[in-house]
Formats: sequence, structure tokens, C-alpha cells
Amino acid sequence: QVQLVESGGGLAQPGGSLRLSCAASTSIFSINAMGWHHQAPGKDRELVASFWRWGVTNYADPGKGRFTISRDNAENTVSLQMNSLKAEDTAVYYCNARVASHDYWGQGTQVTVSS
Repeated sequence: QVQLVESGGGLAQPGGSLRLSCAASTSIFSINAMGWHHQAPGKDRELVASFWRWGVTNYADPGKGRFTISRDNAENTVSLQMNSLKAEDTAVYYCNARVASHDYWGQGTQVTVSS
């Protein structure tokens, strides 16, 4: 079992920034990939960005150029820096970890972008 604890999120104005962090209960070197998904009301959960064990990052198109995913090996955390936020970024953001064929999820954190 891998437990994921998320922090960050909240309310931001359009054009503002937020930072999300996710702490894993195990060494991230044992995790194939960690990342963030989001789910807006009435929509499916979608990938935002991911960080693979061998250092490769992957971003969904809406976040390219605005979001940056990073990893802290010592703290077993993965963070998502979100800049130039837009109203359409409003969603619940979930941390995800894939270990072998198992997916683990955090409890979710709300991000609201509104003036």
C-alpha cells in the first residue's frame, strides 16, 4: 500500500499561481510514475502531468508551458507548480502513484480559479 498526502490548492485569481505537493509513504524510487490528474464537475478525470521514475515528464496539452512537475527524492514528494492559471483549470486535483500494475490515489484537493 502506498499512501499519498496532498497539500496546496485553494483559490487563485486568473493569471495567478498555485503549488500542489504530494508526499508518498514509500520511496519514490519504488514508484514507476507519480503525477497529477484533475476532475472538473461532470467530466472525467484527466491527466495533468506525470513524472516517471527514470526522469521523464509528461504534460497534457492544456498545462504545457504553464505547469511544471518536479520531484524531491529526499522528501519522497512530487510537486506541481501551476502558473498563469485559467478559469478552466478549476477542478479537484488528485495525486497518483503507479506501483507495478497498481494505481494509488490521494484524497484530492480543490483548485478554484476565479476573480
